Amino acid sequence: MRKIISLFALAGIILIGKNNCSAQNITDLRINEVMLKNSTSYVDNYGRRSAWVEIMNTGYNSVNAGSCFLTNDINNPRKYRIPYGDPVTNISKRQFLIFYADATSQHGTLHLNFLLDSTNRFIALFSPDGRTLIDSVTVPNLATDFVYSRESDGTGEWIVTDVATPNATNELFNKKVSAAERFIKVDPTGIIMTVTAMLVVFTALLILYRIFKFTGKVSQKPVRLRKNGKGSKEMELESSEEIPGEVFAAISTALFLYENEVHDHESTTLTIERVSRRYSPWSSKIYGLRQTPNHVVTRKPKL
Repeated sequence: MRKIISLFALAGIILIGKNNCSAQNITDLRINEVMLKNSTSYVDNYGRRSAWVEIMNTGYNSVNAGSCFLTNDINNPRKYRIPYGDPVTNISKRQFLIFYADATSQHGTLHLNFLLDSTNRFIALFSPDGRTLIDSVTVPNLATDFVYSRESDGTGEWIVTDVATPNATNELFNKKVSAAERFIKVDPTGIIMTVTAMLVVFTALLILYRIFKFTGKVSQKPVRLRKNGKGSKEMELESSEEIPGEVFAAISTALFLYENEVHDHESTTLTIERVSRRYSPWSSKIYGLRQTPNHVVTRKPKL
């Protein structure tokens, strides 16, 4: 009995988790492109052209749009319930699904039971509970074969264009024209670009000339003040700080007299140098032996 209860509880948890996951995936659906007046564009499975709306799965998992609601009246969110169980309503990741707003739901799952035209220009997508709004848009009054599409799939701003991309990405044709491309259209030969470049260069050179000229004048101003006598005090201070030539002469004379005085008394200076000689007892004996003895001369007395 406990095993059976546990199995039922586990099954309930799995079902709840599955519902929550699917509910989270449904929020990835977005209205991506709408056409009101179709004369040369997309054809349905009956060979007829009618207004259509494109739903995109912006997620990276497959999303089943079954049981969701599409409506052109915000006060009646459950106007058309997308049949559940039809494989066609399973939208793969980053893919699209076209619904025909031709008020002929008897023709199949993708045919809505209301119209989209110049008077009915509102379209909304509700979750399976019929209360939660997933996405909505009010389409401007479009010309024939024009579409109201997102600039980037599922997230971009809405733009009006004459290039319809049903069941395909909008980014292939809704490319923004760059400033360079617009300028090429205005100036195909490049004359305006050349003149503009030259004006910029010469203007920059003129500005640099003015700056350097002003800097030169500012730097020369103190020199002019000194020449005009206004800076005499500064000149006196600078001259007083210089050492006169008499001082150098006196110092030279003192050095000369000092050197001469030292030279005069140099003879009175004793220099004692130590003579190193090897000494041994044998060498002293040798020196003693080499000395000649003193001969005593005796003289006989005269008789």
